[in-house]
Amino acid sequence: MKHFLVLAMVAILVGMMPAYAENAESKNTNMQILIDKAKADKKYIIASNMDLTDSESKDFWPLYEGYQKELDRFNSQLKEIINEYADAYNKGAIPDRLAKKLMNESLNIEGAEARTRREYAEKMIKVLPAAKVARYLQMERKIRSAIKFDLAANIPLVY
Repeated sequence: MKHFLVLAMVAILVGMMPAYAENAESKNTNMQILIDKAKADKKYIIASNMDLTDSESKDFWPLYEGYQKELDRFNSQLKEIINEYADAYNKGAIPDRLAKKLMNESLNIEGAEARTRREYAEKMIKVLPAAKVARYLQMERKIRSAIKFDLAANIPLVY
Protein backbone atom coordinates (compact mmCIF):
# COMPACT_ATOMS: atom_id res chain seq x y z
CA MET A 1 0.00 0.00 0.00
CA LYS A 2 2.82 2.39 0.83
CA HIS A 3 4.12 2.11 -2.75
CA PHE A 4 0.74 3.06 -4.20
CA LEU A 5 0.37 5.92 -1.73
CA VAL A 6 3.73 7.39 -2.69
CA LEU A 7 2.95 6.97 -6.40
CA ALA A 8 -0.41 8.69 -6.01
CA MET A 9 1.06 11.54 -4.02
CA VAL A 10 3.80 12.17 -6.54
CA ALA A 11 1.41 12.06 -9.47
CA ILE A 12 -1.07 14.39 -7.77
CA LEU A 13 1.77 16.74 -6.89
CA VAL A 14 2.85 16.79 -10.51
CA GLY A 15 -0.70 17.78 -11.41
CA MET A 16 -0.58 20.69 -8.99
CA MET A 17 2.78 22.07 -10.06
CA PRO A 18 3.27 24.04 -13.26
CA ALA A 19 4.81 21.96 -16.01
CA TYR A 20 7.12 23.16 -18.75
CA ALA A 21 7.10 21.77 -22.28
CA GLU A 22 7.61 23.09 -25.77
CA ASN A 23 4.14 22.29 -27.04
CA ALA A 24 1.23 23.59 -24.92
CA GLU A 25 -1.23 21.07 -26.35
CA SER A 26 1.14 18.18 -25.68
CA LYS A 27 1.83 19.53 -22.19
CA ASN A 28 -1.88 19.67 -21.38
CA THR A 29 -2.50 16.18 -22.75
CA ASN A 30 0.42 14.65 -20.85
CA MET A 31 -0.52 16.49 -17.67
CA GLN A 32 -4.12 15.32 -17.93
CA ILE A 33 -2.95 11.73 -18.36
CA LEU A 34 -0.83 12.05 -15.20
CA ILE A 35 -3.68 13.62 -13.27
CA ASP A 36 -6.13 10.93 -14.39
CA LYS A 37 -3.64 8.21 -13.42
CA ALA A 38 -3.08 9.80 -10.01
CA LYS A 39 -6.82 10.00 -9.38
CA ALA A 40 -7.25 6.35 -10.35
CA ASP A 41 -4.37 5.31 -8.08
CA LYS A 42 -5.81 7.34 -5.23
CA LYS A 43 -9.25 5.82 -5.70
CA TYR A 44 -7.67 2.35 -5.72
CA ILE A 45 -5.88 3.09 -2.45
CA ILE A 46 -9.11 4.31 -0.87
CA ALA A 47 -11.13 1.34 -2.16
CA SER A 48 -8.48 -1.14 -1.00
CA ASN A 49 -8.58 0.18 2.53
CA MET A 50 -12.24 1.01 3.12
CA ASP A 51 -13.70 -2.54 3.26
CA LEU A 52 -17.06 -1.26 2.06
CA THR A 53 -20.10 -3.47 1.71
CA ASP A 54 -22.06 -3.26 -1.55
CA SER A 55 -24.64 -1.06 0.14
CA GLU A 56 -21.97 1.21 1.64
CA SER A 57 -20.21 1.47 -1.73
CA LYS A 58 -23.40 2.59 -3.40
CA ASP A 59 -23.69 5.48 -0.95
CA PHE A 60 -19.99 6.29 -0.44
CA TRP A 61 -18.63 6.62 -3.98
CA PRO A 62 -20.96 9.43 -5.12
CA LEU A 63 -19.95 11.37 -1.98
CA TYR A 64 -16.30 10.60 -2.68
CA GLU A 65 -16.62 11.92 -6.23
CA GLY A 66 -18.35 15.07 -5.03
CA TYR A 67 -15.63 15.68 -2.46
CA GLN A 68 -12.91 15.11 -5.05
CA LYS A 69 -14.51 17.75 -7.28
CA GLU A 70 -14.33 20.20 -4.38
CA LEU A 71 -10.68 19.26 -3.74
CA ASP A 72 -9.92 19.74 -7.44
CA ARG A 73 -11.34 23.25 -7.17
CA PHE A 74 -9.11 23.99 -4.16
CA ASN A 75 -6.10 22.51 -5.99
CA SER A 76 -6.79 24.76 -8.96
CA GLN A 77 -7.01 27.83 -6.74
CA LEU A 78 -3.79 26.85 -4.97
CA LYS A 79 -2.06 26.34 -8.30
CA GLU A 80 -3.05 29.88 -9.33
CA ILE A 81 -1.60 31.29 -6.09
CA ILE A 82 1.63 29.32 -6.53
CA ASN A 83 1.97 30.47 -10.14
CA GLU A 84 1.34 34.10 -9.19
CA TYR A 85 3.90 33.83 -6.39
CA ALA A 86 6.45 32.15 -8.69
CA ASP A 87 6.06 34.91 -11.28
CA ALA A 88 6.56 37.60 -8.66
CA TYR A 89 9.41 35.75 -6.95
CA ASN A 90 11.29 35.43 -10.22
CA LYS A 91 11.16 39.23 -10.58
CA GLY A 92 12.69 39.89 -7.14
CA ALA A 93 11.33 40.89 -3.75
CA ILE A 94 7.60 40.35 -3.20
CA PRO A 95 5.74 43.64 -2.61
CA ASP A 96 3.79 43.78 0.67
CA ARG A 97 0.49 44.27 -1.16
CA LEU A 98 1.00 41.07 -3.16
CA ALA A 99 2.25 39.14 -0.12
CA LYS A 100 -0.90 40.12 1.78
CA LYS A 101 -3.14 39.20 -1.16
CA LEU A 102 -1.54 35.77 -1.63
CA MET A 103 -1.53 35.10 2.11
CA ASN A 104 -5.24 35.94 2.41
CA GLU A 105 -6.14 33.83 -0.62
CA SER A 106 -4.17 30.90 0.78
CA LEU A 107 -5.83 31.21 4.21
CA ASN A 108 -9.25 31.43 2.55
CA ILE A 109 -8.57 28.20 0.66
CA GLU A 110 -7.45 26.44 3.85
CA GLY A 111 -10.62 27.56 5.64
CA ALA A 112 -12.88 26.53 2.78
CA GLU A 113 -11.15 23.17 2.57
CA ALA A 114 -11.70 22.55 6.30
CA ARG A 115 -15.38 23.52 6.05
CA THR A 116 -15.85 21.27 3.02
CA ARG A 117 -14.14 18.35 4.80
CA ARG A 118 -16.57 18.76 7.72
CA GLU A 119 -19.59 18.99 5.37
CA TYR A 120 -18.62 15.78 3.62
CA ALA A 121 -17.82 14.02 6.90
CA GLU A 122 -21.33 14.85 8.08
CA LYS A 123 -22.80 13.47 4.85
CA MET A 124 -20.68 10.31 5.04
CA ILE A 125 -21.48 9.62 8.69
CA LYS A 126 -25.13 9.25 7.63
CA VAL A 127 -24.30 6.33 5.33
CA LEU A 128 -21.16 4.75 6.85
CA PRO A 129 -19.99 3.68 10.29
CA ALA A 130 -17.96 6.39 12.02
CA ALA A 131 -14.79 4.27 11.94
CA LYS A 132 -14.97 4.03 8.14
CA VAL A 133 -15.54 7.76 7.76
CA ALA A 134 -12.61 8.42 10.09
CA ARG A 135 -10.45 5.98 8.10
CA TYR A 136 -11.33 7.69 4.83
CA LEU A 137 -10.65 11.16 6.20
CA GLN A 138 -7.39 9.91 7.67
CA MET A 139 -6.24 8.56 4.29
CA GLU A 140 -7.32 11.74 2.53
CA ARG A 141 -5.50 13.86 5.11
CA LYS A 142 -2.30 11.81 4.81
CA ILE A 143 -2.25 12.12 1.03
CA ARG A 144 -2.95 15.86 1.07
CA SER A 145 -0.47 16.47 3.90
CA ALA A 146 2.30 14.70 2.00
CA ILE A 147 1.57 16.78 -1.09
CA LYS A 148 1.51 20.01 0.90
CA PHE A 149 4.75 19.05 2.65
CA ASP A 150 6.45 18.53 -0.70
CA LEU A 151 5.07 21.81 -2.01
CA ALA A 152 6.27 23.65 1.09
CA ALA A 153 9.72 22.13 0.76
CA ASN A 154 10.00 23.35 -2.83
CA ILE A 155 8.53 26.83 -2.54
CA PRO A 156 11.00 29.47 -1.36
CA LEU A 157 10.19 31.79 1.53
CA VAL A 158 8.73 35.21 0.76
CA TYR A 159 11.27 38.06 0.77
